[in-house]
Amino acid sequence: MTQHNLDSFGARSTLTVGERSYEIYRLDALANAGVGHVDRLPFSLRVLVENLLRNEDGVAVTADDIAAAAGWDAKAEPSVEIAYHPARVLLQDFTGVPAVVDLAAMRDAIKTMGGDPQRINPLEPVDLVIDHSVQIDHAGTAASFGLNVQLEYQRNRERYAFLRWGKESFGNFRVVPPGTGICHQVNLEYLGRTVWTKQVGEVTQAFPDTLVGTDSHTTMINGLSVLGWGVGGIEAEAAMLGQPVSMLLPQVVGFRLHGTLAEGATATDLVLTVTQMLRSKGVVGKFVEFYGPGLDSLSLPDRATIANMAPEYGATCGFFPIDDETLRYLRFTNRPAEAVALVEAYAKEQGLYRTKDTPDPVFTDSLELDLATVEPSLAGPKRPQDRIPLRAAKGMWNEHIAGKKSVVPVKGKGGHDYSLSHGSVVIAAITSCTNTSNPSVLVAAGLVARKAAALGLRSKPWVKTSLAPGSRVVTEYLSKSGLLHDLETLGFHVVGYGCTTCIGNSGPLAEEITEAITSGKLEAAAVLSGNRNFEGRISPWVRANYLASPPLVVAYALAGHMDIDLVKEPLGKDAKGRDVFLADIWPSPQEVRETVRACLDEEMFAAQYASVFDGDDSWRKLATPKGELYDWADDSTYVRNPPYFEGMDRNKAPLRDIVGARVLAKLGDSVTTDHISPAGNIPASGPAGKYLQEHGVPEAEFNSFGSRRGNHEVMIRGTFANIRLRNQLAPGTEGGITRHLPDGEQMSIYDASVKYQADGIPLVVLGGLEYGTGSSRDWAAKGTILLGVKAVIVQSFERIHRSNLAGMGVLPLVYKEGESAETLGLTGEEEITITGIAGGLAPKKVLQVSAKAADGKVTTFEVVARLDTPNEVEYYENGGILQYVLRRMLNE
Repeated sequence: MTQHNLDSFGARSTLTVGERSYEIYRLDALANAGVGHVDRLPFSLRVLVENLLRNEDGVAVTADDIAAAAGWDAKAEPSVEIAYHPARVLLQDFTGVPAVVDLAAMRDAIKTMGGDPQRINPLEPVDLVIDHSVQIDHAGTAASFGLNVQLEYQRNRERYAFLRWGKESFGNFRVVPPGTGICHQVNLEYLGRTVWTKQVGEVTQAFPDTLVGTDSHTTMINGLSVLGWGVGGIEAEAAMLGQPVSMLLPQVVGFRLHGTLAEGATATDLVLTVTQMLRSKGVVGKFVEFYGPGLDSLSLPDRATIANMAPEYGATCGFFPIDDETLRYLRFTNRPAEAVALVEAYAKEQGLYRTKDTPDPVFTDSLELDLATVEPSLAGPKRPQDRIPLRAAKGMWNEHIAGKKSVVPVKGKGGHDYSLSHGSVVIAAITSCTNTSNPSVLVAAGLVARKAAALGLRSKPWVKTSLAPGSRVVTEYLSKSGLLHDLETLGFHVVGYGCTTCIGNSGPLAEEITEAITSGKLEAAAVLSGNRNFEGRISPWVRANYLASPPLVVAYALAGHMDIDLVKEPLGKDAKGRDVFLADIWPSPQEVRETVRACLDEEMFAAQYASVFDGDDSWRKLATPKGELYDWADDSTYVRNPPYFEGMDRNKAPLRDIVGARVLAKLGDSVTTDHISPAGNIPASGPAGKYLQEHGVPEAEFNSFGSRRGNHEVMIRGTFANIRLRNQLAPGTEGGITRHLPDGEQMSIYDASVKYQADGIPLVVLGGLEYGTGSSRDWAAKGTILLGVKAVIVQSFERIHRSNLAGMGVLPLVYKEGESAETLGLTGEEEITITGIAGGLAPKKVLQVSAKAADGKVTTFEVVARLDTPNEVEYYENGGILQYVLRRMLNE
């Protein structure tokens, strides 16, 4: 083990709080040593500087690293590499299952190579929250929740038993069972501490709570002043095994808030405005930190709502410093009194506490928003940054649909006949961590439902309505206030606790509705209180997806159509035939505040989290495998031993150039990880569906791609298979289709990959701008490497996906500025050779590419290898981060 805490700057000290003493590393020691200007750094960077001080070992973290971070140049391009050691790791089950699969496979591999399997064990605390597996098969009735839970266990019994094995086999690893809540809300309400403690030898250290998570919305915890962001599953696994996160000290954009929200505007409207502004500003790869007097008017759940959508505005995180509101929330959510006292004392001692008199930090750049200018909004129909003022929504919908008309009559159940057309809202879902953590918007939705129901309004019969609370606390306060009954009157019954519609687990629509959409080629709509609305994500039958606040979700369920001006046109008529407008049922801020105050208290958090790790009877009765090595079942279609370590030697092989590669897919701009990674339903006609049928799984039991993430055979076949993927090598098609070259035969991307790999031909993928935006899906990188792709050449990458590719041994390459496949005349039919690799790599090394067309013409150009740090170069040289960690353990 490396020696930590060299303490070159004499920062080690003692802080006494009450009757307890803690070891801390004082930030002001740097100023006393004449190093840097920590007191003017953004608060988020002060957290990173403390992290370096406490982990100085002379190897991963040196005194020079600390001095460079403390002397951060706000305007400089990022060039200072640091080794960041997060305090803990947060997993959800879709990304957590493959992480545990990989750890189990590493145990097998280290034993095969003569090592000790117990070396493969989390060294830092890991919490896995099972929240991604519940699907909305049933909705709109009181029985929905129970039926969905029953199906969830039927589909996921093997996965859940595997996670229970992991919980019992690995140390430092806890599992929050299904039916508890969304991982980010559980993190906000219970797991997060703001100041962490750890026993180190004879002393208890206190330091800022930090984490990485395998879900991109890990950033939500920054609302609680906990520095954290999403990473790929493979990067999280390395952190679990004690490896630092290698990163460049980022630029930090300050976002100044002032004023207060106007009546009618919600935290959701605010975050959609912030997202639009920051996307326009350009903050990819940067920290965003919020400051200014407007913070004092934002509740902590409002801050968490803003922090949650950092991936949507492109930032690594959106940080809020510790202040009085942080302490209020910690107390309100039943954190122990001594823990809250430690947060206050530590933050004030370390200069991490914000007050109205705190000088503004120095930022790389800044922008400003008057909260009073925020207005009710939607975002869509395809991207979260495309904000639409509610007053303009009808006009923009009509502009989007461009005059197309199609009306399909439908024979509804119970004799309720109706017609569907372009813009019919067929899904209205109150879902997602972004909003379900925020009592003000959920109570507002309940009050809208109460007033609407009292006037006789009901949701339209073609709208699939659902309520997926982010924690059981939500159900408790909605029940106590009577608002749950009002929501149920409009069909918003609880369908489950977890990420549902927002991640594509919206479940089936009624058969007559899907038939109408299909026969009429309708562009149906969904309105959800989520954070993602990319193409093909929400439902295969819904092309237009809009993000909105929970009360607006209720309003659109009542309207049933996008072709309505909710500001000026009535939602319907009351019992006396009078028009009812949105303004008639919209609650005032005072109504919302008073209701929240009356129905929500500290005891609810105490009661709901007292048994958070226990689970229900179904969880407790699961038969669980035993032993330090997992007993892989040969006939399993859920959990299989992945091939990453097959044929692996103790020492890495020499690097080779990529010669004679073929293009597997040529893609355009804004290709998301939803396009790349298997997600949502498994089509029976696709390669993954055929594989399952060949292994005796009927279509009714396919479950989702997310639930089968522990089976690489399913996931390879679903990579690049999204129904909305447009591969320019197969023009006129949608989905995972390509042409095998040089014969030109059209086939699935998976089948082409099998043919190429059988012939020993390496593969590349070509793309455009913003390649890999979206969720931090590790399978977007894992599937890429297992398909035989050696390099991805694009104009620009999203941060997490680029890192994931490097971590899986795929070379991420970018064209030189101003160049692209189009400017270079590349069709994707060329043979690609990439040289400069075999001679050794370094961060951002320039490599040479030659593309030979069928007629013999050769196009040459340069690309930059986006291995951004020495650590990433090492990961690539080893074939991936897991192989790198395994070799280090074997060769220590």
